[in-house]
Amino acid sequence: MTARYEVAVRAEAQLGEGPTWDASSGRLLWIDILGARVHTYDPVSGRRSVRTTDQHIGAVKPRAGGGLVLNLRHGVGLLDPDDTFRWLHREPVPGRRANDAAVAPDGSLWAGTMRYDEAPGGGSLSRFTGDGSAEVVLDDVAVSNGTGWSPDGSLMYYVDSPTRRVDVFDYVDGGVAGRRPFAEIEDGAGFPDGLTVDAEGCVWVALWDGAAVRRYTPSGELDRVIELPVPRVTACAFAGPDLTDLYITTARTGLATPPPLSGSLLVVPGAGKGLALPAFNG
Repeated sequence: MTARYEVAVRAEAQLGEGPTWDASSGRLLWIDILGARVHTYDPVSGRRSVRTTDQHIGAVKPRAGGGLVLNLRHGVGLLDPDDTFRWLHREPVPGRRANDAAVAPDGSLWAGTMRYDEAPGGGSLSRFTGDGSAEVVLDDVAVSNGTGWSPDGSLMYYVDSPTRRVDVFDYVDGGVAGRRPFAEIEDGAGFPDGLTVDAEGCVWVALWDGAAVRRYTPSGELDRVIELPVPRVTACAFAGPDLTDLYITTARTGLATPPPLSGSLLVVPGAGKGLALPAFNG
């Protein structure tokens, strides 16, 4: 697929990640994990803001009652509409940080972790609810990354990046079972990172060190490739008032000579049709 990408926000994020459309405010949220920053971008007005956090941040998502939920190095925190911060679940582990997260159809937060050295088994994927309850769903993970659900909510897709796979689970009553491979990334094509699911049930996957975003059909067949001018493509999400524009985060960390757009927020207008995603129920 030949797609026309544009630069939404020219930036030098060390590790841009986690684009998320906040429908209530009409703005895109995204983060710089290692820069400890939360970015917002209004695609209509072009207005932007940047907020610095006290520690490395893995993900930010809107809350149903207003404010934000943050997946932070030491746990999951809540930012109220008046900017008051409080911990929902605090569990610092030496050498470990937060990574990607997603909100499930029932409004729970599924938040991943990883070790800074990316050691196998050092990360996890946990489920958090608004009342503060926490449950470890996967405890043998290296780099917990993209998570998303099918349009009917019956399937959950998940990436542990070093496996070079997107896996799929049956999702029933807030839990998962029946893990199996959905798509495999061949050697030399990079590592799967963040993902999003569109209204047709297709899975879009960002490729770290692969300079591309790929789309897989619900049966796991590769049917589109969007090539990009940066090697470290980290995540993607549909955003904008009609959810048709694909926003893509990128990184420059670890690159001796980063290409000019590394760390910027890119967009492919009219790439498809996204799903309206739930806000966290806390």
